[in-house]
Amino acid sequence: MADCIKELFEKNNGYATTKDIKDVSITYYELNRYIKNGNIIRIKQGHYKWNKSEDFDEVALISHMFADGILCMDTALFHYGYTDRTPSQWHIAVDKDSSKTRFKIDYPFVKPYYIERKYLGIGATFSEMDGIRVRIYDRERVICDCLRYMPKMDKETFNKSIQAYVSDNHKNIKMLIEYSKRFGVYKKMQTWIGVWL
Repeated sequence: MADCIKELFEKNNGYATTKDIKDVSITYYELNRYIKNGNIIRIKQGHYKWNKSEDFDEVALISHMFADGILCMDTALFHYGYTDRTPSQWHIAVDKDSSKTRFKIDYPFVKPYYIERKYLGIGATFSEMDGIRVRIYDRERVICDCLRYMPKMDKETFNKSIQAYVSDNHKNIKMLIEYSKRFGVYKKMQTWIGVWL
């Protein structure tokens, strides 16, 4: 039984939900025994971590707890190297109808962006962070979001991100134009980026 539950956690990068645990026929009593013994840590209701001596792997935790979310804004900008400021929070785009209470957690620090369903998947892709596969917005979506949220962004971060995108060999201008039209920021895109292209 111990091997079975340990394998479950290893398969899920050290994390599991109540449903995952029930699916391998671990009873509530057995789960509590593992928690009392210190083998498993309850992160929050319904979410558990296998207790290893090393620190929490935030990427794996985010990927596990917010599997429906998409990394965006400052988190994505940092991932693409558009800013050198390490974000103090994980910026995650989720469906606007998502429960707000799931983000009221002590750890990790998360900043949710509630997005209409018809826009949520635009530009969503996969990438790797610390060896973990994560959902993240592509470069063009991130830049369009910067243009959309420009008044709320730090000016220096905004300017550096735009310059870094313009210099990026992986940019896709055709896609940027398409996204900017869909998000109603085409004129802003022309003003801030068009002059450099």
